[in-house]
Amino acid sequence: MLSHIADTVGAALLLAAAATTTAAAAPDPKPSTGVGSCTIVEICVGAGVGGSQGSDDGKSPPPGKGTGKPPVPGPCIVTRMDPQPPAGSSVWDGHDPGDGAIYTRICPLAIAGAGAAGGLMGPPETFWSATPPAATIDPAQLAQQALDKMTLLGPDIASPATAGKYVVGLPMWMWVNKSQTSYGPNTASASAGGVTVTATATVAKIVWKTGDGSAVTCNGPGTPYKAAYGKQESPTCGHTYTSTSASQADGKYTVTATSTWTVDWQVAGGGETGQLSAIRQSQEQVAIGELQVVR
Repeated sequence: MLSHIADTVGAALLLAAAATTTAAAAPDPKPSTGVGSCTIVEICVGAGVGGSQGSDDGKSPPPGKGTGKPPVPGPCIVTRMDPQPPAGSSVWDGHDPGDGAIYTRICPLAIAGAGAAGGLMGPPETFWSATPPAATIDPAQLAQQALDKMTLLGPDIASPATAGKYVVGLPMWMWVNKSQTSYGPNTASASAGGVTVTATATVAKIVWKTGDGSAVTCNGPGTPYKAAYGKQESPTCGHTYTSTSASQADGKYTVTATSTWTVDWQVAGGGETGQLSAIRQSQEQVAIGELQVVR
């Protein structure tokens, strides 16, 4: 992310230099002296900021993560000009260098009703300030930092188990063990500039791909099987195979359990709220045999 910001600021300073070069041909515009809104123009600087995956200690790599929400414009980037303009430059707006400093502000472009304009940044805006401008805190970025602190694992599969015995035509019960890191809730916080965001992650659903072309979505951890249940189907999460795994590699089906974590976050003190999501996976190798009939 820092490299993208550096590229953006560098491009911004080039634009500022170009504007200074043409100053002799046109009157100096009066610079802005406050932190106001940005103006959309035809020249802009692109800035793409990639997101992180969070920590991953699961049994297999996560395929990714998304917010499930439309993008919103991020905070402006404010940088103290280095070196500062010479004394007497019009950008000082009548102030002496000892009275403060000159800063450059770059804001995300936004189109009314459409949110951020594809991650594009607007042109640099130069202004004087007696004191360093207060840093803009983006709660969503703090929420991502809180998520990155968590250890979120793939499902801790209890059944089916590699050592288990399963046969065609009999219901197979599927369930997972629940823990803070494999099912939740898992909580972490991040703070900056007096703002604290707390995020809580919980598994919302688990999608089981059973290796025979079937997929089962379970909205809970599943129900542990007991011998007293006999040949009943699981009331919450299960699958019945119709063919053996004899034709599969090593004679086993690969069962993949993919958990979707819902991460709800809130600014401390009852402020802004939002939601992120994370994906994790685990796998088991399961042998499915024929039901043997004793005559």
